[in-house]
Amino acid sequence: MPILVYIAHFFGGVFLANGIPHFVSGVSGKPFRTPFVRAHGGNVSSPALNVVWGWLNLLVAYLLFIDVGPFFLGSLPDTIASAAGVLLTGLLLAKLFSGERLI
Repeated sequence: MPILVYIAHFFGGVFLANGIPHFVSGVSGKPFRTPFVRAHGGNVSSPALNVVWGWLNLLVAYLLFIDVGPFFLGSLPDTIASAAGVLLTGLLLAKLFSGERLI
């Protein structure tokens, strides 16, 4: 497979890891930070906005996994590329939401 497919699967993992906490917080009725926080003048966004933001992230992940190239979970390169995106984004989000400095 071309390298661009693996790059797309990596970013599919990134969007998947970012979409899950937003969607779960939203459907749980809990406010959570989104990129739109500054537009509303607060620290967190509404649960409804988090559902929409999480859903959009999950949609982009789906499109990157399915439409860019075939994604086979049993394929080691596909799995490594997407798992690396999930792991890297998960670690960055953990630091970001815990209030620690990223660098």
